Amino acid sequence: MKVLVAVKRVVDYNVRIRVKSDGTGVDKDNVVMSMNPFDENSLEEAMQMKEADVASEVIAVSIGDEKSEDTLRSAFAMGADRAILIKTDVELEPLAIAKLLAKVVEQESPQVAILGKQAIDDDSNQTGQMLSAMLGWSQGTFASNAEHVDGAINLTRETDAGLETIKITLPAVITTDLRLNTPRLPKLPAIMKAKKKPIETHEADSFGIDLAPRLEVVSVAAPAERAAGIIVANAAELVEKLKEAEAL
Repeated sequence: MKVLVAVKRVVDYNVRIRVKSDGTGVDKDNVVMSMNPFDENSLEEAMQMKEADVASEVIAVSIGDEKSEDTLRSAFAMGADRAILIKTDVELEPLAIAKLLAKVVEQESPQVAILGKQAIDDDSNQTGQMLSAMLGWSQGTFASNAEHVDGAINLTRETDAGLETIKITLPAVITTDLRLNTPRLPKLPAIMKAKKKPIETHEADSFGIDLAPRLEVVSVAAPAERAAGIIVANAAELVEKLKEAEAL
């Protein structure tokens, strides 16, 4: 069966985020970009499915500008069989992304779509759930373990109340947590080969979908700097300081 994996190009998690001087968004000029960490777990899960003969083909899909090709090259280096770029220069919201992914699913007919539970740039945590609803597929979100048994998946989910194990039937949408696996590090030969592999490209506007945003970003501001702490000599002084701060 085919497995579709969505991968997003984001500011690398090691980079200190800078807000633009005019407050219109995050400054992405001259910063390191990489694959969204949760999407790396999704791709690793798909590769493990292929190595276990559960999946026959892994297709990586990215939605963004032409620089997103770098993310798809990374997916090739990790082992993806094919790559599809839905090209757009517009920052899309989760609803528009889910609609585009639904169109790709209709064209490719995979039985499983795997997405990171959220992207670290907007932390929306919406696309996977929306995609499941649009397709009418089973969904398993926040996956920290997955066992493929007789055409179904026993999925362990991470919830606020603890771990929950559910059984979902195929076709299904899965969103992954960081604890699902440890993504592999591509080897140099695979990285070199990935540079030459073809990427299927489509313009986002060609799908006939309303991509207009539903939200307007009024302004973006960096968090306030933390005030310096105070070193106290003993417990009595600590209590006194807490009283002064009306924390007791």
